[in-house]
Amino acid sequence: MTRSEPPLLDLLKRYFGFSSFRPLQEEIIRDSLAGRDVFALLPTGGGKSLCFQLPALARPGLTAVVSPLIALMKDQVDALAVAGVPATFLNSSLDSDQSRERYRALYQGQFRLLYLAPERLMLNGTLEALKNWGLSAIAIDEAHCISEWGHDFRPEYREIASLRQLFPQIPMMALTATATERVRKDIIAQLHLNDPRCYQASFNRSNLSYSVIGKAKPYQQLLRFLRPRFKESGIVYCQSRRSVESTAERLVSDGIAARPYHAGLTAEERSLNQEAFLRDDARVMVATVAFGMGINKPNVRFVVHHDLPKNIESYYQETGRAGRDGLPSECLLLFSPGDVIKYIRFIDEKSDAQERAVAKAQLNQMVQYAESGGCRRASLLGYFGERYPSDGCGACDNCQKPRETYDGTLEMQKFLSCVYRIREKSGFDVGLNHVIEVLTGGDTEKIARFHHRTLSTYGIGTEHSRAEWAAIGRELIRIGFLGQRVTDTYAVVEVTLEGRQALRERKTVMLTRPLTVPKTKAPRDTDVAYDTALFERLRALRKRLADERGVPPYVVFSDVSLRQMASQLPFNSEQFLRINGVGEKKLREFGDIFLNEIAEHVSTTNTSQ
Repeated sequence: MTRSEPPLLDLLKRYFGFSSFRPLQEEIIRDSLAGRDVFALLPTGGGKSLCFQLPALARPGLTAVVSPLIALMKDQVDALAVAGVPATFLNSSLDSDQSRERYRALYQGQFRLLYLAPERLMLNGTLEALKNWGLSAIAIDEAHCISEWGHDFRPEYREIASLRQLFPQIPMMALTATATERVRKDIIAQLHLNDPRCYQASFNRSNLSYSVIGKAKPYQQLLRFLRPRFKESGIVYCQSRRSVESTAERLVSDGIAARPYHAGLTAEERSLNQEAFLRDDARVMVATVAFGMGINKPNVRFVVHHDLPKNIESYYQETGRAGRDGLPSECLLLFSPGDVIKYIRFIDEKSDAQERAVAKAQLNQMVQYAESGGCRRASLLGYFGERYPSDGCGACDNCQKPRETYDGTLEMQKFLSCVYRIREKSGFDVGLNHVIEVLTGGDTEKIARFHHRTLSTYGIGTEHSRAEWAAIGRELIRIGFLGQRVTDTYAVVEVTLEGRQALRERKTVMLTRPLTVPKTKAPRDTDVAYDTALFERLRALRKRLADERGVPPYVVFSDVSLRQMASQLPFNSEQFLRINGVGEKKLREFGDIFLNEIAEHVSTTNTSQ
């Protein structure tokens, strides 16, 4: 480090309480401070926010942060304030007096970070004001929202594409947790990033365990999962508003502190329920996908998908809201073929044929993941183009208890032969459902129109139901014997070279048994030994202090910090400062209070022994 470079580690410890950077953080920060444009793809919990927050403290001037949801800005600014970072936000939740006061402080240079929604940022008045506020950097959070190829495209994000022309010399940073290669390139192009340094961390969230179970009496399955975890926070995602409401009501009646969240609630109701969840007044948030983007609650210990997500990117991002603090957390998906049928009905209502085809292809990938007998982690990473380095992760259901397999050679031969015969007779490929109709002797308009009753494979698969053949077909796609491609109107299947070879050689093929309803799984033990009674005392103390200050508990200290305290039992300020997440301001504000609580617990415990 040269003398002119800021003391990054000193700033990291002083304001954020950490003694070392997470992977790629320091490289991203140094490039930004050098005036380079940066694209950073870091998984949820990978420390994206620090990549623009720390440079804001290390350089003069103001850093503007574009964030998609105004409801989350206060939470983020509150957390920075507790850490001693001068930050603020401007959005429609402020009245005119509050806005004027913040404008005055911005003109006086009192803040280093300013959070803005894209609509507020692109107002002429805001853009002119930024020129007078000493703007030194722009950070675009949740940058995938700018790409229509992303899973959460927001048209209002497209307006910020003009920022490069308006501020050609200001370094820009685009950050996201979820993006395929196509989306990454689109983000860079849309934002006109200038020869950006690109960073991509591993998509692997090693502290998360993944499980999929066959859905049967889903509320009872959910209740059995939640009851052993009654002290932990978690999110339950449902497909419909009605399901959210009914599930939350039943959980409350069964003694679980749950709140609903969906777009049909008023803004005030959503805000109150979200605040209750962030402050640990409600342990479980039952929600549609309207809830979650940018949620900065680190101690979410589980995410349950009551219904099937519409694509793998959504599933990855939603499960990524668990375990942001790095502690072991669980991701459970309840899977039913019936959910697939519901989604297909929604998709068929779309007017654009290409959009329907893409949505069905994405849904098929999600179903393949759910039905797969292979390592869940390897499957997720593979979707994003990353190879898992070992044969299994040891932390998903399929690795911990491999699914039963069976000799599916005959089923493979029937299915591939049917696909081949349809192509041979008609000269074109068809979708999976049509192949299944032919196999099971269906009587559809398409079968009659294409004369597929005359095929030698017509009706040769009546020993299986259509749902069973659908599962077999999807597995043949997974193992590479069938290929699937999207045409202008729908997704079609074709026999691959590997599939033709398997047919010619009469190769034995082992297929995976379908999912069954499992026995109740006990919660995972954590990997850190600590005094659980002291942890509960510290958690109660944290809640009281947070309520007094009107902030969520994790803003005071994370669960990781509390567990370290309950493990290391610090007894003076120097030792307390070594706890992860304890910076200078938090030491001054909370050090004596927590040290006294720890000392009292130790004294009481020793006396009782």
